Amino acid sequence: MSRPPLHWSCLNHCGACCRLAPAERQEALQALSDEQQTIYLEMVGEDGWCRHFDQGGRRCKIYEQRPDFCRVSGLADLFAVATEEVNDFAIDCCRQQIRSVHGGRSLELRKFERLIRSPQNSDD
Repeated sequence: MSRPPLHWSCLNHCGACCRLAPAERQEALQALSDEQQTIYLEMVGEDGWCRHFDQGGRRCKIYEQRPDFCRVSGLADLFAVATEEVNDFAIDCCRQQIRSVHGGRSLELRKFERLIRSPQNSDD
């Protein structure tokens, strides 16, 4: 019996992608244009988190106006991911970042794994 397909979706109150520390995100930073790198680096707070991340509420304060590189579709474009592979790419990126920020046995990773197994529209 085959498993149902996974469907990427953004996990509310996770914030793992808002951990922008350049030393920890070299691959992502190098994929950006010079202009995007400038914006990215201006967004990094002293603690390595995006200055637009509300750590108490664990949400983005500029979600609707966030830069393209903060969107799954923007990352897929940066890394030249084929349209049919964007879902799997997004899932892999999120898993990696959630593990890095919250840990491999974290509640956030468990919630993300449940979320991607229940079909729904993405919140890119």
